[in-house]
Amino acid sequence: MTAHIDIDALALAALKPAPGRFAGKSMVITGAAQGIGREVALTAAREGGRLLLVDRSPLVEDVAREIAKADGQAIAMTADLETWSGNQQAMEKSHRAHGAIDVLITNVGGAIWMRPFQHFDDRQIEKEISRSLFPTLWGCRAVLPYMLEQGRGAIVNVSSIATKGVNRVPYSAAKGAVNALTASLAMEVGTKNIRVNAVAPGGTTAPPRKVPRGTDPLTEQDRRWMQEVVDQTVQSSHMKRYGLLREMAAAILFLASDAASYVTGTVLPVGGGDQG
Repeated sequence: MTAHIDIDALALAALKPAPGRFAGKSMVITGAAQGIGREVALTAAREGGRLLLVDRSPLVEDVAREIAKADGQAIAMTADLETWSGNQQAMEKSHRAHGAIDVLITNVGGAIWMRPFQHFDDRQIEKEISRSLFPTLWGCRAVLPYMLEQGRGAIVNVSSIATKGVNRVPYSAAKGAVNALTASLAMEVGTKNIRVNAVAPGGTTAPPRKVPRGTDPLTEQDRRWMQEVVDQTVQSSHMKRYGLLREMAAAILFLASDAASYVTGTVLPVGGGDQG
């Protein structure tokens, strides 16, 4: 028998936001309409950040309004971040609004299909790479001129421990590329006062997605393959559970903050012991 542990109660004290940690900081948070991105945005706003929230879904406007009602500072923008132009426009808007871009958190991505690799077709493979690599690649490229000109910046890319996992090979490949991008860019700009890190979340408990990643109808076989992913994710975690949204946001915002001033080129796994 396993003893019951109140995870929420145990985590709460350690994960309380530090008031003012991001006071005066201009922050771009992508994929902010729901899930981890939304949690990061709400927490960063409570800690004083001036935010541009970007997402393909107009639900991002609701997040900005929620922040405004709590006396936070956030503007929202809809854009297709799988494109260079979408990222370029987002960085331009943030810089016009705030005069600088101190922090970029690239959070767009997520597995669309879960199935053994031989069951992916070419369209699905290309879409997985487009969804989970290019928003990060384009985002880093688009923000870089602003950070180089101002002589400072912090980038946190959201990767995944699913770089090693079942039924997600194309997604795993995309997130492996995010890790390589993070390491290489950190080395390239390390002397420019720009830090580049990544957080690799494990399975995360979140409300049902209001906008699904894919639109293909699920078959019973699809559901069995998805359950294999869930089972492997829990089994690979030393803690035998999914993480909480605020546990992911805490790691992301640590790396974005000045508390991590001597941390760069790091991929931080947040998977309950699963290193990915």
